[in-house]
Amino acid sequence: MAALLKDVYNLQYMAHVADCVQRHYSDFNKTAFLNAIFDTDWQNKELKARTIHIAVQLNAYIAFDYLPTLAVIEKIAPHFTSYQGMFVPAFVEIYGLDYFPESIAALSYITQFSSAEFAVRPFIVKYPQAMHSILLQWSVSDNEHIRRLSSEGARPRLPWAMALPEFKKDPVYLLPILENLKADLSEYVRRSVANNLNDIAKDHPQLVTDIAAKWLVENKTIQTQRLVKHACRSLLKQADPSALALFGFLPPKEIEVNDFNCEQQVRLGELLHFSFALQHKRNSTLDKLRIEFAIDFMKSNGKQARKIFQLSESMINQNNKTFTKSFNFKAISTRKYYCGLHRLAILVNGVELSHRDFTLVA
Repeated sequence: MAALLKDVYNLQYMAHVADCVQRHYSDFNKTAFLNAIFDTDWQNKELKARTIHIAVQLNAYIAFDYLPTLAVIEKIAPHFTSYQGMFVPAFVEIYGLDYFPESIAALSYITQFSSAEFAVRPFIVKYPQAMHSILLQWSVSDNEHIRRLSSEGARPRLPWAMALPEFKKDPVYLLPILENLKADLSEYVRRSVANNLNDIAKDHPQLVTDIAAKWLVENKTIQTQRLVKHACRSLLKQADPSALALFGFLPPKEIEVNDFNCEQQVRLGELLHFSFALQHKRNSTLDKLRIEFAIDFMKSNGKQARKIFQLSESMINQNNKTFTKSFNFKAISTRKYYCGLHRLAILVNGVELSHRDFTLVA
C-alpha cells in the first residue's frame, strides 16, 4: 500500500521542524513540542487536521504574541515546501485574521514555498473589498506563486478548503482576476485559472462558455486552447452543447457502434472487459469525435448514478476503429461499489449510441 500523505509528519520530520524553530527562537522546548504533536489523538488526524495541529502547537511553544511569533514563522517558511509545509500558512490562517496587513504580507511571502491557498480564504470572507484589491495586485505580481494564489485561493469550490458560497452565487468578483491571468506565461498559473473557471461552470455554465468563446477568439495560441478546454472539462463530460460546439464536437449523425462486447458479470475487485468499434456510415466529411464510456453505477439506495470516462478524441472513417478497454472494480477510497445491475454506455460527442447491461457480484 502506498504511504499516506499525512504520514510525512513522522518523528524525523517533526524533529527537523523543531530544530529549525529553535535556530530562530532559542527558548523553544523541542521535547515538549514533540510530545504535544504526537498526542493520544494524533493517529486519528487526517492530513489537514495534522497541519492545523502542528500550527497550534507552534503557537503554544513560541511564547510570543502574534506578530513576533509570525516573524519566527516567516523565517522557517523557506525550509518547508509543497504540501508538507502547509502548517506554515495554517498558522496565519488560525491566528492572524485580526492583523490584516501583516498577515497578508506574510501569506504573499509564505506562498512562494508552500501554497497559502487555504489560508487566504478566511481573509477573503472577512475583508472582501480589501482582499479584492489585494488579489488584483497579486494577479500582476512578478512571482508566479503569488499570481497563482490570486486565482487558486479564491476558487469557489477549492477541494478540502472552506467554502466561498458568495462566489458560487455570483462569480463577478473573480472575473477581473482571471482576465489578468488568462495569458500568463506560467502553465502553473494558467492551470489554476482553468480550475477556477471549472468551479464556476458548475453553477454558471453559460457564463463559462461565453468566457471560453471570447478567449478563444482573442488569443488563438495553443496555451489558451488548453486552458479553455481544461476549464470546460466538466461541461464537456456533461455533454453541454455549447461547450462541445466550442471544440467542434457536433452531434454524431453518421457514426455507428459495431461489435460491442461486454462481459455480463464481473466480481468485486476484478476487471470488467469490453470492446467495440466505431464506423462512419458513409463517405462524408470526417467528424471530430469525443469518445467516452459511461458506467451507471448501482448506489446504496438501489438507483443508478452515471460516471463518464474519456477514451479518445479521434477522426473516424468507413474503416472500423476498434477500442478495447477494461474497468477495475477494485476498492478505492473515492468510490464505493455496490453489487447489482450496472450499465455500460458508449458516448460520442456527448450522445449515447449504444449500451450493455452487466451485473456486479460479490
